[in-house]
Amino acid sequence: MSQGDGQTGGQDSPSSGLGPEAPLARSVVLIGLMGAGKSVVGRRLANVLGVPFVDADAAIEEAAGCTIAEIFARFGEPAFREGETRVISRLLEGPPCVLATGGGAYMNEDTRQNIAAHGTAIWLKADLDLLVRRTAGRSHRPLLNQGDPRQILGDLMARRYPVYAGADVVVQVSDESPDATCRRVLNALIGHLGHRLPLAIP
Repeated sequence: MSQGDGQTGGQDSPSSGLGPEAPLARSVVLIGLMGAGKSVVGRRLANVLGVPFVDADAAIEEAAGCTIAEIFARFGEPAFREGETRVISRLLEGPPCVLATGGGAYMNEDTRQNIAAHGTAIWLKADLDLLVRRTAGRSHRPLLNQGDPRQILGDLMARRYPVYAGADVVVQVSDESPDATCRRVLNALIGHLGHRLPLAIP
C-alpha cells in the first residue's frame, strides 16, 4: 500500500526510480466514504489523465432507471449492493477510466477482487469532522437519512476504514481545493505505478 505524501506539486516533483512514461493500463478506482471527494477529485484526475470519468452510482441509476434513494426505498440495500457489484464489474472490464465508487462498494469481496484484478484502488481518507461538514444537508444520501449523520458516519468509519486500508494507495484528504487533492492523488498514483504517465493537462 502506498501513502500519499501530502505534496502538491505536479508529476515533475523530485522523485527517484521512476520508469519511462507509459500509458495508464488499468482503471483508477477511487474509494472512500460519502463526502471524501471521490466524484469532484475523480473528474479532475480523469481530465488530467485524458481518460473517461465514470461515477458508479450514476451508472447504477442509469441501469436501474431510478435513483439510488428509490432503489433503497423500493428494494432495500441488499438489492442495491447486488446491482452495484454487477455494474462495477462491467465497468472494470472496459477501457481504463477513473471510476468513483459508492462508499459501500469496496466492502463487497467480489468487488474488491475485481478491482484488484483490473484496477488500482485509491482510498481518499477523510476524518469525521470533514465528512460531516461536506455531507450536511445532502438529502440524497439514503444512509444518512436514518438518524444522526455524525453517529452514522462514525459507525461507517469504524466498519469500513479497516477494509479500505487494503487499497493500493491511501491519500489523506484535507480541507483543501479539489485541484490540490487531485495533484496529490496523481503523485501518489505515479509513485505506486513506478512510472510517469502521459498527461492531457500538464
